[in-house]
Amino acid sequence: MAKSKMQLEKQSSGAISKTLTGISGLDEITLGGIPTGRPTLICGEAGSGKTLFSIEFIVRGALSYDEPGVFMAFEEKADELKTNVASLGFDLDKLEKDKKIRLDYVHIDRAEIEETGEYDLEGLFIRLGYAIDSIGAKRVVLDTIENLFSGMSNEGIIRAEIRRLFQFLKSKGVTAIITGERGEKSLTRQGLEEYVSDCVILLDHRIINQISTRRLRIVKYRGSVHGTNEYPFLIDDEGISVLPVTSLELNKEVSSESLSSGIPALDKMLGNKGFYKGSSILVSGTAGTGKTSIAASFADASAARNDKCLFFAFEESPKQIIRNMRSIGIDLQQHVDSGYLEFYASRPTLYGLEMHLVAIHKAIKKFKPAVVVLDPITNLITIGSVSEVKTMLVRLIDFLQAEQITVMFTALTLNNIVNEQTDEGVSSLVDAWLLIRDIESNGERNRGLYIMKSRGMKHSNQIREFVMTDHGLDLVDVFLSEDGVLTGSAREARVLLEQTGEIIHAQAVSRKDRELIRKRRILESKIEGLKSEYESAEEELNKVYVEEALKKQIMGETLSKITDLRRADVTTTGKPVAKTKKK
Repeated sequence: MAKSKMQLEKQSSGAISKTLTGISGLDEITLGGIPTGRPTLICGEAGSGKTLFSIEFIVRGALSYDEPGVFMAFEEKADELKTNVASLGFDLDKLEKDKKIRLDYVHIDRAEIEETGEYDLEGLFIRLGYAIDSIGAKRVVLDTIENLFSGMSNEGIIRAEIRRLFQFLKSKGVTAIITGERGEKSLTRQGLEEYVSDCVILLDHRIINQISTRRLRIVKYRGSVHGTNEYPFLIDDEGISVLPVTSLELNKEVSSESLSSGIPALDKMLGNKGFYKGSSILVSGTAGTGKTSIAASFADASAARNDKCLFFAFEESPKQIIRNMRSIGIDLQQHVDSGYLEFYASRPTLYGLEMHLVAIHKAIKKFKPAVVVLDPITNLITIGSVSEVKTMLVRLIDFLQAEQITVMFTALTLNNIVNEQTDEGVSSLVDAWLLIRDIESNGERNRGLYIMKSRGMKHSNQIREFVMTDHGLDLVDVFLSEDGVLTGSAREARVLLEQTGEIIHAQAVSRKDRELIRKRRILESKIEGLKSEYESAEEELNKVYVEEALKKQIMGETLSKITDLRRADVTTTGKPVAKTKKK
């Protein structure tokens, strides 16, 4: 199989060539894997995971990178090794039949070595060389190196033989892992292997407050930069997962896309937007204020828009949460059945903080959600201090921001110093903070919701009463009176009182309106009467004017006729009328 892009970049830049281990997280810490063609020492106490670490290196190489490998054991027989790793899903029998790997058990008997007169690993070199050549191996594991030198006290011989062994492995061009048990004052029992190895990885299994934690540290890496911190790692049914420490660079991508909270009234308080995609949200409050209900509503809205949601529950079982949410009209089971919602439930005391972080990382990488819910994070204080929990959450938030995953935390707030510090410490990390507080008045306990902050968007600074109904969650306006903030039945009573006053006022206004209408009608009728009276007077006056005009006209005509008659009479008496002749 072709070498990875990372390997090619290392070689082209003149840097040391590296081989990817295939172990989740380790290749990120080593910036490309362990040195190619050189020996790497894995050391640690009994039970720290050395054998599993090395067998996974061989199996991942065969399956993922087409690099056959030889596993030579000096403690466990091949059959025992196959049985031990079968629970991890590694089928060594099949890989052996396919000539992808070769398992070889070498029995070392100190008495036989002494008979030869001096210590020599030549026979081992021949046997190991044959195993490498038989399958064209690129990877080799020797587990564990102490058995080769058991009972030997001559440090010079041991150092010389170790050097010969490492030189032999380099001459074969294989990438090798040698495991070694940790000594009392050194990394290994002999205290020599770490000096001749090109890369040294220390595995640690410690118990703190009765809680088991596994950690890994790269002690040295010749020719390469590498992470120097302690990194937690997890061994489960899928092998080893190592968690890299968060990046110190604040250069993550951000999104302006908004996601609904699942509560329309809350979205309205957030400028009708909801939360930014890839942001972190904290919902804090005292017990019984509805923190889990808000988280469930957010998960319900996410799954409803076909965004995968991973719900980490540290207090209740998934069945409890699903049952309880039905009482407020939220059916989470449908989203579980559709595959858009998955629960991951565990008690905080199951792992240490670092192991929880690894488990969360692994679950997220596997499910690939768009939204993550952690309910509640304050339960983690039972397995770590406030500062340790905050450090863990910084690393988790950093990882989620890099993946553009939106996360909602819930946190329990109590009236004591520890929890107040926890609340404040966590709230400074997140992008949005919702605080739910009890408002006790009038013999009732009601809930008030505040948006304490929401980075990058306008948001309401008003308190809203947080109510749970059969049809989901809602936020209603509180009533401000001379007695302060009224909620619950006091608010309802004041609202009813105001509504009653409004009705009475409306009735009074209506009665006055009707009286005004009646008065207007009376005035209008009076105006009509006066208008009719005016028209009658006007008509009578016009009649007089007409009669006078008619009289004048008649008198003028009469006078004219009289004048004409008089003129006719004058003409008749003054001149005789001439008689006509008859023919």
